[in-house]
Amino acid sequence: MNEASTQPPEESVWTRLRRRKLVQWSIAYVAGAWGLLQGVAYMRDTFNWPTYVQQATTLLLLIGLPIVLVLAWYHGDRGQRQVTRSELAILTLLFLLGGGIFWYFQRASETSTATSPTPTAAALPTDASIAVLPFVNMSSDKEQEYFADGISEELLNLLAQVPELRVIARTSSFSFKGKDVEIAEIARRLNVANVLEGSVRKSGDKLRITAQLVRASDSSHLWSQTYDRQMADVFKVQDEIAAAVVEELKIKLLNEAPKTRALDPKAYELFLKARTIGAQYTAAAFDQSVSLYQQALARDARYTEAWVGLAGIYCDQMSERLRPADEGNRLAREATDKALTLNPQYAPAYARLGWIAIYYERDFQQAADHLKHALALEPANTDVIGMAAILSRRLGRWDQAIALGEYVVSRDPVNAEALSQLGLAYTYAGRWEEAMAAYRAALVLQPAAIGSHAQMSEMLMAKGDAKAAFLEGQQETDIGWRLMLISVASYALGHIAESDGALAELVEGYEHSHPLHIATVLAFRGEADRAFEWMEKAAEQHDPDLGSIIAHRMFDTLHDDPRWVAFLRENGLAPEQLAAIKFDVKVPN
Repeated sequence: MNEASTQPPEESVWTRLRRRKLVQWSIAYVAGAWGLLQGVAYMRDTFNWPTYVQQATTLLLLIGLPIVLVLAWYHGDRGQRQVTRSELAILTLLFLLGGGIFWYFQRASETSTATSPTPTAAALPTDASIAVLPFVNMSSDKEQEYFADGISEELLNLLAQVPELRVIARTSSFSFKGKDVEIAEIARRLNVANVLEGSVRKSGDKLRITAQLVRASDSSHLWSQTYDRQMADVFKVQDEIAAAVVEELKIKLLNEAPKTRALDPKAYELFLKARTIGAQYTAAAFDQSVSLYQQALARDARYTEAWVGLAGIYCDQMSERLRPADEGNRLAREATDKALTLNPQYAPAYARLGWIAIYYERDFQQAADHLKHALALEPANTDVIGMAAILSRRLGRWDQAIALGEYVVSRDPVNAEALSQLGLAYTYAGRWEEAMAAYRAALVLQPAAIGSHAQMSEMLMAKGDAKAAFLEGQQETDIGWRLMLISVASYALGHIAESDGALAELVEGYEHSHPLHIATVLAFRGEADRAFEWMEKAAEQHDPDLGSIIAHRMFDTLHDDPRWVAFLRENGLAPEQLAAIKFDVKVPN
């Protein structure tokens, strides 16, 4: 055999490139980079990251492509490092192809995911609209944070009483607290033309409050002022700031500018602290908030806002089963009645009575009367409108509930609770994609909030996706909710033993706090006798969720049972009873 016959045949360029794994590396890199860009685009839209983050990512990925290919060349075959002209030409083509793919998909990604233009003068609204940002606490005592927040919220409430001014609600305005976000970006996200910001320094009874009104289109200062006053003058300062804002925005008032009522300064501090701590929404926070409200009222028994705030905490304790329903209802009613005795025209007090009528008494006609009165007093109050949306949903009037819920979200766009409530209305109306979007937005804002994953899971069950509902239910933070969802989804998937186990654990640990959850599982499983037994217990215990069963699809198995209509009628939930309630609420202009 001659020597020539032992030489391997010369490889083609394509074969050498494949052996060195350049083709495989190129395809893997392009696919991975595309996926990363999609992820960055999603995060940019979700958290409103600046555009340059995505641009920088794209540039780095483009630079990384030739580096990856060179590494592939050398690591693919360390024994052969000579690059022929043909291979060099193909490498160049690969670089160009990779760059072209990145450019094309980057343009497609920007086109498909962009939700709003860059904040410019043309993009921002020009109406009389404003967001009041949380004032910065400049006090040496960091515990005075609640006071700075309180000043901001009181200014917001004061400006919200001006009908000619569109004011973004507290939850959305305060979502930027502690974040380094430019004014133009905040204005774009909240869809306002102006922003009020400032700082508060408190030392004993001495105050220094600085406020400035900023035009969002060019970040120019329309007005700024510093007030050095005593604590007793804090209410006059708020009035002066509100009046200056109205004047600078060239608002022509139809009525006299709203003013705050002078209060005992110490009671005012206690009130602000009680409200801030209560918003933490924990059992310990509720107890501390109740104590602070009571201290404020001991100093000023005519403090209307404190009475309604105290009633709200009692309702929260009742809703979360931290206080017996009968006791919580009695205390909340007493506090609300005292508020209305002091100020019969205070809309939030009527809204609180509406809450009690919906969740505790299930007297929807009374709830409608309270809420209509509250809306007549403050037609643009988002808290009142949000409660009206809940009542509309309980009455089965999906279109009205959705319209009201969408209005609240437009005024409070990063309020997780408002988004969740809107998601429920979409779910009951069978608008799955819109419900999914609302729930996802709420979860981004408050991933650990009680009920967030539960609502998403229930929607997926109603849609018929038991597997996804099971996975979502497992993430719910409230154990009672989680056990209910796991039991229902497991049953739908045919995992009967797992469903039985979760149901047994639910009954053992939550029979006194979540009776309707137990009834929901039994109804879905078709165990009608036990389901009705637990529904009766839920009614006796004033379960706050009982009024939702008319739209809850897990109770569909009971609709043909003669006991179903009888139960609804007994609890004021029969179709003819709900239809007779007059509650035609329009979205404010």
